[in-house]
Amino acid sequence: MYDGIVQELIDEFGRLPGIGPKSAQRITFHILQTPSFDVARLAELLGEIRERVRFCEICGNVAEQERCAICRDPRRNPALICVVEDAKDVSAIERTREFRGLYHVLGGAISPIAGVGPDDLRITQLMTRLADGTVQEVIIATNPNLEGEATASYLSRLLTTMQITVSRLASGLPVGGDLEYADEVTLGRAFEGRRVL
Repeated sequence: MYDGIVQELIDEFGRLPGIGPKSAQRITFHILQTPSFDVARLAELLGEIRERVRFCEICGNVAEQERCAICRDPRRNPALICVVEDAKDVSAIERTREFRGLYHVLGGAISPIAGVGPDDLRITQLMTRLADGTVQEVIIATNPNLEGEATASYLSRLLTTMQITVSRLASGLPVGGDLEYADEVTLGRAFEGRRVL
């Protein structure tokens, strides 16, 4: 649609997840039309991210050292591990400021259609972490979709042989939502996860 390098940049942005052609075009033109935009700094960060960022040797979260900041924090409760699919999920849970335990990032979810099985995830590393008896509860916080439910079910069956409490994040109605707009699955889960007031 555009000549040369402008279209190339739009195409590159469009290859990123969650960025369609329109968003890629807006980002490109924002860079072009905003004189104060620091293109050199963006290029520098993009170059450095692959060199400096790695995955935590303990939990699999993103880190710039061998261990992430959460695993290095002595104030965290080592008896609680929250199992998530991706490092982005750690960030989402941390924003709540409700969880003070440690994490374990699986690196995805079981998805036979996509060819992802239990051996493709960091489940062996989780079992190794649980073997020393320090952990008392594992909170499974996989996504409430087909793959997340399959992963949660697999982990639950695997962990029943250990002397560890296994729980799952509750799911249901969002705050401010109306019952009439909730789908059957969400409403059903809200009923299952209800609590006494």
